[in-house]
Parts: sequence; structure tokens; C-alpha cells
Amino acid sequence: MSEIWVLVDTTADGKIRNVTFEVLTAAAKLKEKNSATVAAVYLGESAGSIEAELGKYGADKVYKIESPALKDFNPSAYASALSEVIKKYNPDIILGGNTMQNQDFLPRVSAKTSGGLVLDAVDVDISASSTLAIKRYRYSGKSISGMTFHDIKPMMATIRPNAFKAIEKSGAAEVVSESPEVPSQENVKILETKLVPKDRPELTEADKIVSGGRGVASTENFKLIFDIADSIGAGAGASRAAVDSGYVPYEMQVGQTGKVVAPNLYIAVGISGSVQHYAGMGSSKVIVAINKDPDAPIFQKCDYGICGDLFEVLPALTEEFKKLT
Repeated sequence: MSEIWVLVDTTADGKIRNVTFEVLTAAAKLKEKNSATVAAVYLGESAGSIEAELGKYGADKVYKIESPALKDFNPSAYASALSEVIKKYNPDIILGGNTMQNQDFLPRVSAKTSGGLVLDAVDVDISASSTLAIKRYRYSGKSISGMTFHDIKPMMATIRPNAFKAIEKSGAAEVVSESPEVPSQENVKILETKLVPKDRPELTEADKIVSGGRGVASTENFKLIFDIADSIGAGAGASRAAVDSGYVPYEMQVGQTGKVVAPNLYIAVGISGSVQHYAGMGSSKVIVAINKDPDAPIFQKCDYGICGDLFEVLPALTEEFKKLT
């Protein structure tokens, strides 16, 4: 029987990222078409008892690919380990979240296994010829293109976070343990890993995001963004213009060259609404724009707009949000 593999994404403290459950839901959709087995695939030093949680979201099987060499993420080591197990079991389809880690090492896996790879899909299906069919945005979100695989295995794709709503199912997952030989990696070595404490949700995991742009005008003024974000438990982001101006670090950048996000609520503050920024957040369920320029392009793309001075609007809005908590 064919198998659909779903890569397990975890946080620095070992928790399974919500995008994994979303991709399992996408795999369950494909299973309805081809009756394949859905298998979650973990790569790391120690998986622990993750099979119960993964089984709740539709995993029929869990592959635990464990090795001390996989303790820290190393794209070469991860690619070698996963490719070895792929060649052993020959899955038809491999899906994962469109995370920075998967974007980093899956192209290597594609090269090692002669498989096909499409990044940042917003929908997946099984075509009339029983191959993987994918939809993804093109031209900075201006259009959606359809793509299918032909005569190639494995068929691999990453799925944009929040493209699917995670749905719990009932079921238990069988466990298959693998301990592949991971060659010594001379080209990439992890010397040290430092975890930066975060007081707010990660942008790619956040249900709500508040982002500031060039209009925020300074690093000090970004406190207004952090305050309103904290008042509703949101992540804090920024446009490329704000990052390039040195107001906040690159890790906060949302956009075509930053992080692609799709929260239920996205509040854009002092952001003009360039095509590049919209490409990174246009899939948000509700977009709210705050800008003093009535002709700002963001007002043509938002669900709700507030035309006003952000330095007056944000403090008042933050106080109102605090009253609701």
C-alpha cells in the first residue's frame, strides 16, 4: 500500500508545531482519494512518546528517525538521514510545513532521491492520473497556479501554515523506529546553538499578528507595536522597510523575502502595502490597516481600515483591547 509521509516540525523545546497537524489534515484529504497510509515522520535525537498526539490528527503510522547526529538541525545530516529511509520504504508523497527548516533541507532530499519538490503550496489534491496536484500563489499572490507531478517519486511539497485547519480524529499510530547511519558532515558543522527567549508567539505559528512599517519611524516607537500585540496575545512583525531601517531585527520581517504568515487576524500599522509585503501576509483571514495616508495601497487589500495617525490610534486601541481581557 502506498504511503503519504508528513514531516514532524517541533519547537526548540520539543513541542509539535501546529503546522504539523495542519499538514496531517491535508494528508487525510489525499487519503480519501487514494486510500494511502498516512505516516508522520520525526527526525531528531529523541522523539519521546509523540505517537499518541500525532495519531489524534490522523497519523496511521509514526516513523521515528533518531540519532545523536540529529540533535541539532543540520541540513546535510537531516537530508542524509531522511533520504536513506525514503529509499528503504519508497513513499509516494512527502508533505511538510513551509517552515524555514523544511525549505532548507528538502531541496537536498529532492536531489538525493531524484524526487520532485514544490514549496509553499496552498492546496493539495490527487489528480485524475493519481499524482499529486498542487496549487500555489504566483506573482506575489496575484494569481494561483496549478501544478502536477508526472512519472516521479517521491512527490514532495511544503504547505503554507494555516492553509488547512487542523482537525482531530480518533485513532492510534503504529511506531516504526529507524536509526540510519548519518555520515560525518564536513561541509556544515553546528558549533553552538543559542535559544533566544521569546515573550510572544512565533510569527509562523501565531493566530494574531501586529506588524509595523516605516511609518513607526524608530526602534523606540516599536514599543507601541509590542504593547498592542501583547494586549491581544499576538505575534509582532515588521515590513522590510522597517527592518532595513534598523528599527527591528530581520527575524521579525513579514513578506516575500521574510516570513510568510497566514493568521486569523493581521494588523498592519504604518505599512504602505507593497506587493512584496502582501505576498507574505495576503492569506490572512482578516486584515486591518492603520495608516494616515488615505491613498496607501494597503487600504485596497484590507478588510477594515483606519485612516489616522498611528501615534494617536494605537494607544487608544490598546487601551480598548485591555478592557476586553
